[in-house]
Amino acid sequence: MANSEIIKTQLHPRNKNRGRYDFELLIQANPALAPFVQLNAYQTASIDFANPQAVKALNQALLKQFYAISEWDIPAQYLCPPIPGRADYVHYLADLLAGSNDGVIPVGEAVRVLDIGVGANLIYPLIGNHEYAWRFVGADIDVNALKNAQCILQANSGKAQQIELRQQNSVSNIFKGVVQVDDLFDLTLCNPPFHVSLAEAQAGTQRKWQGLGKSVAKSAVLNFGGQAAELYCAGGEEAFVCRMVVESQQFAAQCLWFTSLISKVASLPAVYRALKNVRALEVQTIEMAQGQKKSRMVAWTFQTANQRLAWRSSRW
Repeated sequence: MANSEIIKTQLHPRNKNRGRYDFELLIQANPALAPFVQLNAYQTASIDFANPQAVKALNQALLKQFYAISEWDIPAQYLCPPIPGRADYVHYLADLLAGSNDGVIPVGEAVRVLDIGVGANLIYPLIGNHEYAWRFVGADIDVNALKNAQCILQANSGKAQQIELRQQNSVSNIFKGVVQVDDLFDLTLCNPPFHVSLAEAQAGTQRKWQGLGKSVAKSAVLNFGGQAAELYCAGGEEAFVCRMVVESQQFAAQCLWFTSLISKVASLPAVYRALKNVRALEVQTIEMAQGQKKSRMVAWTFQTANQRLAWRSSRW
């Protein structure tokens, strides 16, 4: 089988990055990628994934080639996300909505999605809007991240009409102050801060660099990019998602499905307990994988089957 024909079977069937990267095509999309492409130990074209500039150039090429994003950039030290894994989350969200719609994925502007922690990269709204024409609200506490996200919107024709940005002004709140009285969302999504502290984030970086055969000082760039709010918070993802679950109950009538990524299996029991305490009516856990990285999406709703049917009839 040719390298270009190798299929990454762990990725979602609709993911456009299931095949090996075609670097010839990607370089055509973004010539700035060319200096970073070289033959690896297996004599196949690749990049050094420990090089943030190389990863950013690859992302720019993928976004242009597959998602019609002509201009995309992030400031130094901000999280540079892997496109295939982010696209997987979006596609599983589409499947979740299809489950409330007789197996048919609802597409178009009628579907509204809230991205908690949209970041400087704006990646989920860009992919979701292109793939399914959904409208998005992206919320973040980081003013500079939102400024960069707004620059991306302005640089890509029509996106500012489909994607709205809102600032979260309180470190204590997740939905409060972002969800307005007249808002209705079909989905919320979140890729929560993973680590419990700066020290743990640095240790995670050490392990990643070692896994890539690199040596690195403790002062090295976190996670190959990433600001504090992107990488860690008190209690890590377990505490953050549990707070999200508790707060979501206050917005039960304004959202069909709440969701979050969960990276650590050890976080699940506490999240499930929180969901039981708020009396979520249905909880789904959807396994996801990209290469060696395993994660899952946890989704919950407070709406009965009849309420979901009425929601679908009134919106889609």
